[in-house]
Amino acid sequence: MDLAGVGAGPAGLSLAALADSHRGLRATWFEQRPAFHWHPGLLIEGTTLQVPFLADLVTLADPASPWSYLSYLRDQGRLFPFYFAETFHIERTDYDAYCRWAAERLASVRFGERVESVSWNADRELFELVVRPAAGPTGGGRAVHARSVVLSLGSAPHVPEVLRPAVGAPPGGAPVVHSAEYLLHRERLLAADHVTVVGSGQSGAEVFLDLLRHRPAGAERLHWLTRSPAFAPMEYSKLGLEHFTPDYTRYFRSLPEATRDTLTARQWQLHKAVDHETLSEIHGELLGRAQRSGWPDAVMTPGVAVRSVERRTDGAVDLRLEHPEQGTAADLTTHAVVLATGYRDTPLEPLLGDLADAVRRDDAGRPLVTGDYRLELEADIGGRVFVTGGERHTHGVGTPDLGLMAHRSATVLNQLLDSRPYPLPKRTAFTTFGLREAPDAPRDAPAPPVG
Repeated sequence: MDLAGVGAGPAGLSLAALADSHRGLRATWFEQRPAFHWHPGLLIEGTTLQVPFLADLVTLADPASPWSYLSYLRDQGRLFPFYFAETFHIERTDYDAYCRWAAERLASVRFGERVESVSWNADRELFELVVRPAAGPTGGGRAVHARSVVLSLGSAPHVPEVLRPAVGAPPGGAPVVHSAEYLLHRERLLAADHVTVVGSGQSGAEVFLDLLRHRPAGAERLHWLTRSPAFAPMEYSKLGLEHFTPDYTRYFRSLPEATRDTLTARQWQLHKAVDHETLSEIHGELLGRAQRSGWPDAVMTPGVAVRSVERRTDGAVDLRLEHPEQGTAADLTTHAVVLATGYRDTPLEPLLGDLADAVRRDDAGRPLVTGDYRLELEADIGGRVFVTGGERHTHGVGTPDLGLMAHRSATVLNQLLDSRPYPLPKRTAFTTFGLREAPDAPRDAPAPPVG
């Protein structure tokens, strides 16, 4: 085949949906899960995407695609209700349903099939993937060969090392769970005597708000803790959002590695903070309870680090807290913990095996990824491996953003199809990043004005 895809989350589905229009491209995507589900543990009723519905699988590369969100609404008979709603940000449950609609109809996507390994077959000058049924025993499998491979491995819930010994939900003991599993444990969390939420991103805010809304007034018994200096709002100004454009990606790629790393750490409010509406809803819920029942029993403290965790014999959990700015420490006993501690990209190395040695790396040992989303490989590897996700260190803060997904997919497909079917925009931001044009700007793009 021409292209073998590993992973069919939104990034993989985006590429599969755009590729579906090109019948001459022989492509298959393998996904180990039995069906598509997008963050099922966080599909809390009423929560919405943080990006407009136009950030679907295809629209920002091909607005006429039959796989757009609007095509999904037409298929479901909901175009007119959506039109009258005049909404730009759709519910997360509907985005999940839209992606599942596409996944179930794309003939190139195969669920329940796990790729065990990817290697380079020098004799055939093709990549060799070992694929087996995900529900079957380990080992064995059949060989699949492809000229190119795209890795859409996604991310996995991250638990800081200090908290890992306590993770679990033992019978009779305090559940300590990642926010990715929140809905799975929600009833136990609501029934717990005291609940602590750790982490102040969007997931932490949504979990805290849901718990607050469903626990008794005056007896909320909630703590919300974060290492961040504040429960800060997401940068969502119109010009601020231009950090999520191909223009900014090109600028970011042109910077030295050390500068990129410094920038990424500094830009946490672009992707780790909380949207204004959620913060407003939390404040409104707290205010309403204060007016009706007195000051709510809900403690929200930024600037706090959890230094240790210990399970007690009575089933509770002790958290050792530290406030570096204040120079103080304290112990908190709680009966449930939700860890809204984010996600980490799934590493490529276990899948690539010996092929990982052919991947060129930066000074920190991370894979180098070209401007058109190819892994930089040694010259003796004749094929191309693309990555769609996991390249934040080379492409910047917009890497996991749904709004850049279709553009990235189009960039990949333009390299695989001689017709280069997707004309990519020469300019995408009013902001001019830097004083010189980024080296991998689209050909014939006008130089940005200076001064």
